[in-house]
Amino acid sequence: MTPVHLDLRGKRVLVVGAGPVGLRRARALAESGADVHGVALAAPAGAPGTWQQRPFAPSDVQGAWLVVAATGTGDEEVAAACAARQVWCVRSDDHERSDAWMPAVTRSGDVTVSVTAGGDPRRAVALRDAVALQLDAGVLPVRRVRPGVGSVALVGGGPGAPDLLTVRGRRLLAEADVVVTDRLAPRLELSAETIEVAKTPGATSWDQRDIEALLIARARAGQRVVRLKGGDVHVFARGMEEVQACLSAGVDVEVVPGLSSALAVPALAGVPVTARGVTQSFTVVSAHVAPDDPRSSVDWAALAALGGTLVLLMGVGRLSAVCGALVAHGRAPGTPVAVIQDGSLPTECTVVSTLVDAPRDAAGLRNPSVIVIGEVVAVRAAPTVAPAHARR
Repeated sequence: MTPVHLDLRGKRVLVVGAGPVGLRRARALAESGADVHGVALAAPAGAPGTWQQRPFAPSDVQGAWLVVAATGTGDEEVAAACAARQVWCVRSDDHERSDAWMPAVTRSGDVTVSVTAGGDPRRAVALRDAVALQLDAGVLPVRRVRPGVGSVALVGGGPGAPDLLTVRGRRLLAEADVVVTDRLAPRLELSAETIEVAKTPGATSWDQRDIEALLIARARAGQRVVRLKGGDVHVFARGMEEVQACLSAGVDVEVVPGLSSALAVPALAGVPVTARGVTQSFTVVSAHVAPDDPRSSVDWAALAALGGTLVLLMGVGRLSAVCGALVAHGRAPGTPVAVIQDGSLPTECTVVSTLVDAPRDAAGLRNPSVIVIGEVVAVRAAPTVAPAHARR
């Protein structure tokens, strides 16, 4: 047996029989772009392509690039007509007597894997599914060797633990030629070239325009570039600027959302941002500048009056000013507060306090930290079994 992949896009294929096997084959062929024609004694409902309700005639084979025989009553006549006209025929009745076989197929990006297993379709499907799982998880070596068309993918890395990356994010990382990563992105062992473009407060940082130029230059050089960010690519991040820069430069770009730390970190620490009978709303705010800073565009008086849950990112260094502003604008001093440092990582640490006491109680914590303010903190239920990422 010699495995061959056929490009059937726009080419005529014939399916004989409209039972479960015939319809399954017809759908698979149509999905690959083939021009599907069918012949069956009973008109198939919802079948792709053009079908005729009548008995098979040997002349039906004429002009077909491939024929699938799935009559359910024996495919000898169809196979004989194909052999006489030198057309490949897939027989569904007898694997040993067939000239061609339809494998179990999985696709991951531009990688296609087909599996046959000695005429045992269930075995082939099981193997196919195992390979698909490893492809999706980024376990198999799928990075290109030959040059190709460059592209950029913005991938949200989640709150920090590598096993909280999305499946698609892992697959793109496995395919990447170069990974441009942030300080808060998950730490991963990658075979691709890795470039750190951290923006560190008080230290030398990459300019945003230089990051965008790097992404574009590498993509134009034919490389697959992954821009790996902490959390989600658009939540208090500059992902949209990078998307717009790539589009303006004519570079293919896609966005893969990630778990935002604003939601994931409280959940992992046992704090629900909403809870039935407690609160019906939550607000996520960037506190990278203090409430009295002229650069702040946050209406702290409105936030204090709004109630519900308040989730602050990038605010641990301004916790005292934030708590003071909320109390000054009418939020109760005893409102529960949770400050969660290194959420999702083995070094995760949670301090539970109140608006009036949190600046003192959490004085030793640093970024990255997520601050949750509201009555939901009082119903905190920390998991009794640590997740896998915290047990390492």
